Amino acid sequence: MTIGELAKACGVGVETIRFYERSGLIADPRQNGVGYRDYAATVVRRVKFIKQAQTLGFTLKEIADLLAIRVSPTTTCADVRAKAQGKILDIQEKVRVLRSFEAALGSGPASDCPILDAIETASNNTAPNEGAQRNRGKT
Repeated sequence: MTIGELAKACGVGVETIRFYERSGLIADPRQNGVGYRDYAATVVRRVKFIKQAQTLGFTLKEIADLLAIRVSPTTTCADVRAKAQGKILDIQEKVRVLRSFEAALGSGPASDCPILDAIETASNNTAPNEGAQRNRGKT
């Protein structure tokens, strides 16, 4: 199947497929010596898995780990469960922070907004280079 057919079957763009190739999440089918991309039907399942995992909040690194676990003969369902539990804890922490923001919502002037104060406080606690490195290439 062509890259366009794969993208359409998965509900993603062609550039997403290329990005997944560059990231190592799916194999570049040109490595088979044909010289053009000819994807196996099984790649549809893999791309859909990647997209679903992203929807659930997993990073591409975490998804790569999950995909590696899936094919490793030495890993167990308990290994997958442990990774999922870690992700659940991460999401629960984000929900806790968002709920504190929600509780802080008020109707006063923006200059007295506790959410803006919390963000400012958090940004002041971040090392100057840390934020710049984290945001590099995101313009």
